[in-house]
Amino acid sequence: MFIDKTKIKILSGKGGNGIVAWRREKYVDKGGPAGGNGGKGGDVYLCATEDMSTLMDFQFQSVFKAENGENGYIKTQHGKCGKDLFINVPVGTVVKDVETGKIIADLNTAGQVVLAAKGGRGGRGNSCFATAQKRAPQYCEPGESGIERTLELELKLIADVGLLGMPNAGKSTLISAVSSAKPKIADYPFTTVVPHLGVVKKDTGDGFVIADIPGLIEGASEGIGLGHEFLRHVERCRFLIHLVDITQENPLQNYKLINEELKKHSEQLAKVYQVIALNKIDSVDEETKNKYLKEFKQIQEDVFLISAATRENLKEFMYFVGQKVDEIPKPVIQVDVEEDDGATDNDDSSYSVYKVDKHTFVVEGGKIFRLANVTDGRNTEQLYRFQNILKSMGVFEALKEAGVQEGDVVKIGHLEFDYLF
Repeated sequence: MFIDKTKIKILSGKGGNGIVAWRREKYVDKGGPAGGNGGKGGDVYLCATEDMSTLMDFQFQSVFKAENGENGYIKTQHGKCGKDLFINVPVGTVVKDVETGKIIADLNTAGQVVLAAKGGRGGRGNSCFATAQKRAPQYCEPGESGIERTLELELKLIADVGLLGMPNAGKSTLISAVSSAKPKIADYPFTTVVPHLGVVKKDTGDGFVIADIPGLIEGASEGIGLGHEFLRHVERCRFLIHLVDITQENPLQNYKLINEELKKHSEQLAKVYQVIALNKIDSVDEETKNKYLKEFKQIQEDVFLISAATRENLKEFMYFVGQKVDEIPKPVIQVDVEEDDGATDNDDSSYSVYKVDKHTFVVEGGKIFRLANVTDGRNTEQLYRFQNILKSMGVFEALKEAGVQEGDVVKIGHLEFDYLF
């Protein structure tokens, strides 16, 4: 199965909480605060690799979560940081944030790595808040939350040469004849339903990659047939081999039809250099071969008569193709990658205030909830600090706008208190 478009959900690790702790050693005078910091949550990275050629793996696993950071410990011991998560994707993968619609990465080089979601920062323990004036702080910080994102992965194959043509033009036969690729070959339309890559060896010892793209028909750029799904795969080729079946009724018309579909899909794609290969010459007479050769020579000079089935003229043709691969540089495809703020935005300071009954209000929000979790309702100093944070975040103003009255109950996490003006 060939999968070239999919969605995944990623979640970076949450930072560990700091803790409130004290030194209680017999021979250490006055002890002091000893709460350690929480560990940082793991980051999520996307890595381009040549070991994958499809996005099929993501059909079986679509949710990826990095490790959370550990909470701090006593004796000023910091919690362990969460392990970073590296997700391998095929070279040629374009990454889009589903929520914003922004393209955040174009992974077109093997080994390329991009940060997709940064882990949350670990919270500080009470030892970090000690000063000369405040030697015994009774509070700590919660860790930051991780970042949750839904990403769309779209694969654009990286090939040197793309094979184009109508269904049954002989593309699969050609790629199987010149490389070790083994596509399905049969005498019926749309035998090829997925792109195939083949490596063609040159006399110099190196090689180039050729891509067999499913056949195009009229209306392909509007979604008719199979080829429209794979037009994106020829965008990154150096040039195209346009395979024409000269046993058909009107080969020239078929050639023009394919080029019209390319133009509708992309003006840039329509301008890519093409080598014309008139295929299946073993099935026609000399007069027909010369007739079509003359017709296509009027369009451009580089026209070849070949038979992929019997391999007639194939060696000379592929030698020419190999020369063109050396001459024509890889196209520079401009993918508008936008600045990705979503990968590092761990700020979840937004909150909501709502009324649950006549005299009860609830405040919810990621940061506020985590602050409440590390606040001891029996500790006056911690409650005073929590109140100051709520005031600075505008929570009290929001409660007033929601209609809170003196004596009403306000609930935040496990904390519950009476509202007083």
